[in-house]
Amino acid sequence: MEYKWLALSNTTIATLMASIDTNIVLIALPTIGRELPGSSATTLLWILLGYSLITAVVLLSFGRLSDIFGRVRLYVLGFAIFTVGSLICGFSTSGTELVGFRMVQAIGAGFLFSNSAAILTDAFPPGERGRALGTNQVSIVVGSVVGLVLGGVITSTIGWQWIFFVNVPIGAVATYRAYTDLHEIQKPARGEPIDWVGNLAFGGGLALVLVALTFGSLGEWTTTEMVAGLVLGVVLILAFVFIEMRVKFPMLDLDLFRNAQFTDTSMAAFLNAIGRGAFTFVMVFYLQGPPVYLSPFTAGLFLIPVSASLAVVGPLSGIFSDKYGRRWFTIGGLVITAGGFLWLTTIPSAAPLALLLPPFIFLGAGMGLFASPNRAAMMSAVRAERRGVASGMGTTLLNTGSTISLGITLAIMSRILPLPSLEAILLGNRAAVGPNAVAQYLEGVHATFLISAILVLVALGLLVFRARHHSRSSAKDVPVEITGSG
Repeated sequence: MEYKWLALSNTTIATLMASIDTNIVLIALPTIGRELPGSSATTLLWILLGYSLITAVVLLSFGRLSDIFGRVRLYVLGFAIFTVGSLICGFSTSGTELVGFRMVQAIGAGFLFSNSAAILTDAFPPGERGRALGTNQVSIVVGSVVGLVLGGVITSTIGWQWIFFVNVPIGAVATYRAYTDLHEIQKPARGEPIDWVGNLAFGGGLALVLVALTFGSLGEWTTTEMVAGLVLGVVLILAFVFIEMRVKFPMLDLDLFRNAQFTDTSMAAFLNAIGRGAFTFVMVFYLQGPPVYLSPFTAGLFLIPVSASLAVVGPLSGIFSDKYGRRWFTIGGLVITAGGFLWLTTIPSAAPLALLLPPFIFLGAGMGLFASPNRAAMMSAVRAERRGVASGMGTTLLNTGSTISLGITLAIMSRILPLPSLEAILLGNRAAVGPNAVAQYLEGVHATFLISAILVLVALGLLVFRARHHSRSSAKDVPVEITGSG
């Protein structure tokens, strides 16, 4: 088999596993909250946030490490760590243990995410990258569908622990195949140091922001402590940017942002991720919460149209954007996504599937139209030897955006619902749900999706405004590669 297809097949398995894991945990979260000893609303949130936080924090350093020691080598290591992490997650005996073991899983996912796009971009010529990334995106969609349905079936029958065990045999085989089939195309840039100070500033700042949002929103911190945590977190993130501007080998290669196309596509992806990151989380508790309390399996079936429309549109967008140019596919995707979120601000409580179907299809189609051409444009904007760190930066923005999205959603919900009602909904405790909780939770859902639509529209405005400055670009939007060494 030609090498590029080996690279595509293996990275597709990696994204499939990661996608299955994300959605399979989401759909099982209410059940985990009821059945796992020591689970509180905060613990439940950090089963998601801890994974997202660690992944976001390590991606940039892991992208740098892959440029130094080899992308394939660290990609294989990531597969092995992710597989072991999945195994120990299934043996968790408390909520605190599961949060910790999910962080082990996240370290493996960090190696996978920071290298998959770079390995694909190295293996495929420029004219085929959109198709390759679009095909890779299909695995994310298939994983979403499989995760939702499989998670519902497993959780409802043999227990939530098996949502982690299913990764183990797939991961073991894929780790072996990655080790035997893949090889380095770009020569590693050995000898460059790692920016550990910058990594600590970024990780500490993002962690403080998320801890302040979750602990403050759930009443575990006072308002003063919450504000202090947010301010200190923002200060550390600003310090991170200051550090990156002065170190010789930065974790965040600011030279990449001298390229307008890389900057535009990165910022659009970041805003879009903040807008859509909490969608599945909100809808899982909308469907499995009051007043109808759907089963995990039925709730998973309700969410399939989002993934199905993304599965159809995503690959087509990658193929046609390679042929006709990427910009208008990304702009069109953001328009459709914003329309889907605005539509969801009108749904009633206990909406039937027929009423949810049109906005769900809009969201999936919009995400599919936007993602692969935007990612291809981002990766094509940098020189081959910088694609490891560029891939890490791009995925860091996506993960950071999705993580921030969960924190923002919790802050919105906690301002609308009384804390006892919010905790009861998150933990699936029907008896403790207050009498007005249904209407208040629906108000929170509407407010969350309105903010999502606004953020997507801001991303759209950025691309439309900057499009005037790209009028002399080629039809395929192939940029002049930057030469900054970081």
